[in-house]
Amino acid sequence: MMERHVTVGSAVGLHARPAAVFAKAAASQPVPVTIGKAGADPVDARSVLSVIGLGARNGDEVVLRADGPEAERVLDELAAVVATDHDGS
Repeated sequence: MMERHVTVGSAVGLHARPAAVFAKAAASQPVPVTIGKAGADPVDARSVLSVIGLGARNGDEVVLRADGPEAERVLDELAAVVATDHDGS
């Protein structure tokens, strides 16, 4: 199992639009991915509601985990999505 620690870049955190963008990106991957915050159970990264339920705000660190032959590439791609401000002007 590989993991990446990423700081949430969206101004509104992983809520609404950023969560949907992230979940869609996770769902398109060939390996299962989870996302979690310290002290909380990880959730399925493909579920918009689960991602929103994390309550991850701008500047919070989240942990992405994936397993499989393409895990490193997948984590790199999804880490970039989390770190991007999808609601910035």
